[in-house]
Amino acid sequence: MSHTPYVIDELISAKAIAARVEALAKEISAHYSDTDKLVVVGLLRGSFIFIADLVREINLPVEVDFIEASSYGDGMESSREVRILKDLRGEIGGRDVLVVEDIIDTGHTLTHVLEILNTRHPRRIEICALLNKPSRREAEVNAKWIGFDIPDEFVVGYGIDYGQRNRNLGYIGKVRFTDDE
Repeated sequence: MSHTPYVIDELISAKAIAARVEALAKEISAHYSDTDKLVVVGLLRGSFIFIADLVREINLPVEVDFIEASSYGDGMESSREVRILKDLRGEIGGRDVLVVEDIIDTGHTLTHVLEILNTRHPRRIEICALLNKPSRREAEVNAKWIGFDIPDEFVVGYGIDYGQRNRNLGYIGKVRFTDDE
């Protein structure tokens, strides 16, 4: 992690996030109303707060599982080399799978995870991402649900970290580096 001083400016308030999570959950509940086999897969670590809030609002029985993939390490830039650090514990064959991601940036991590999940023959896979940075996209990713489109800013909060810090913020903030040493 860099030791460059920074401040965090609020980009999306906790209230706006809560309202959007509730709206997404209603759409997801309606979309999956015909299934009793929904598995919600969170991409760790950044999605853990989002997935917890989202599944509490989904009005269906769900199973929750996690996969941890990384292309960032402790820095700000994607390395584009995706590593699976933790795999699913359960089976997804023949199941409806909702992949929950904190932020879609270049799309490389999510594309790699989807390739792995598709080899397990789920009935269908959809994506829900809290944040989307379309200007950074390098790999095609089609998320059915997006919480917020955001500009190309480095963001933290609501589960998203910078060097393992700031995950606990209740809002999404953009990191602004200062010249003060």
